[in-house]
Amino acid sequence: MQELIYGCMGLGGSWTDEPHGPGHVDEAAAAVQAALDADITLFDHADIYRSGKSEAVFGEVLASTPGLRGRIRIQTKCGIRLNERGLQTHYDLSRDAILERVNGSLARLRTDYVDILLLHRPDPLADPAEVASAVGQLMAEGKVRQLGVSNMSAAQIEVLQDRLETPVVANQLEMSLLKRAWLESQVLVNHAEHLDYSFPHGTLEYCTRNNITLQAYGALARGLYTGADPESPTSSEAATADLVAELAAEHGTSGESVLLGWLMKHPAGITPVIGTVNPGRIRACADAARVAKALTRADWYRLWVTARGSNIP
Repeated sequence: MQELIYGCMGLGGSWTDEPHGPGHVDEAAAAVQAALDADITLFDHADIYRSGKSEAVFGEVLASTPGLRGRIRIQTKCGIRLNERGLQTHYDLSRDAILERVNGSLARLRTDYVDILLLHRPDPLADPAEVASAVGQLMAEGKVRQLGVSNMSAAQIEVLQDRLETPVVANQLEMSLLKRAWLESQVLVNHAEHLDYSFPHGTLEYCTRNNITLQAYGALARGLYTGADPESPTSSEAATADLVAELAAEHGTSGESVLLGWLMKHPAGITPVIGTVNPGRIRACADAARVAKALTRADWYRLWVTARGSNIP
């Protein structure tokens, strides 16, 4: 069953070490309530979001709202390290790092377990057996219930799965009407234009075949088609925004639900992640599943062709 996910990366204030304040907790509480109003019950985190403050403010909301933990599911990610030893970014899926980071997330979230742990990025130095050992320990301790990945190809998931004793249940990728490499790769086989896209061909098909849910981050295209005011929009971006507004009016819904419905209509069963902190925009996403069913094949293709700015082959 398809659903929406609320992405908590925008909660908690700045990306610095500056502490969060009561206003940030209030903002998080308003976002959580708006998500619940839109029937969203899965909340997406990562240990690095806002330097850990996204998890921390969410944990405060959780602690101050009796019964909330039993009504929702929480997923978090580990594997990226920021601003350490002179490096802006590096990856770490060593056994000790996984255990350390998950325990830190649980403390900030003020919960005993996460429903899903996602491995945030492929780590070239990761030993699949070591990853499997850490995940196995976390599951045995009841701290993690399911495992997923993020930004991984079919081949990378397959190598990891060979060592795991639990199935990979999700793969989170950037997917939207703006970021369409996942879609273009399906139709540009044997076509010169395929060189314009680097998406690993076959990843969608692998996930579908193995019941791995595709979670789409950036699903709202950062508001580009629904009210954001870019300095110099391209002709295709302006035309797409107009078409989204036209279809929203036709279906009696919001532009946000049109964008998400477009993703959800794809037979791979894509689950969009909503990243806005604006309660109104969160609630505007609630109609996405209905739009996915109502959107015609022709209008689905109209959105795609308009966004790409040229006809498909």
